Amino acid sequence: MFDLDGTLVDSLPDLAESLREMLATYGLPKLSDERVRPMVGDGVGVLVSRGLAAVEAHGIDHDEAVRRYMAIYEPRATRLTRLFPETRETIEALRAAGFNCALCTNKPVAAARIILERFELAKSFAAIAGGDSFPARKPDPEHVRRTVALAGGTPDQAVMVGDHRNDVVAGNGAGLRTIFADWGYGAAAMGDQATAIASAIDDAARFMMAWFKSE
Repeated sequence: MFDLDGTLVDSLPDLAESLREMLATYGLPKLSDERVRPMVGDGVGVLVSRGLAAVEAHGIDHDEAVRRYMAIYEPRATRLTRLFPETRETIEALRAAGFNCALCTNKPVAAARIILERFELAKSFAAIAGGDSFPARKPDPEHVRRTVALAGGTPDQAVMVGDHRNDVVAGNGAGLRTIFADWGYGAAAMGDQATAIASAIDDAARFMMAWFKSE
């Protein structure tokens, strides 16, 4: 099971540009991609909150700011976004080896589907769950548990791969093995409690194949 932003796709350019455009609608200053990078991973509501806080914005309705952000982001969600190297090949290799692939992201599920469909990967996933798919979302383990069940799996036969502490905490809490995606956006320390740390997605696949081949 994979996270999306910072794990399968490098979406920071679109996320950051959309945040800048949203801030501009309020006459607020811009934020660079590097300032936005550590804001990613907790869902759109938190991203917007962090963006507003970073420019010391006050008196702005949060729900309205989120609506503005999504109105900007969804139509352009794949304009600058790219798959990380070997992503498509790794997903295909895992499926060929008999693995079911699932997506568990804090991004709204509609936006996640837009990205997967743009890269012709949606049909490769047995389950696609966003931050609005269930009452809980990462780091709550229930988000992971329900996504595993949706994909027809069980925690003892599943692995959570992601670049954020939320992925590791949620995966560990749900009883999965976890792989920290060191190629993504999260600081290296976020992977301290992961079962393994991978430097690239094909490296993560090698861990999975070794674990389950041995069983």
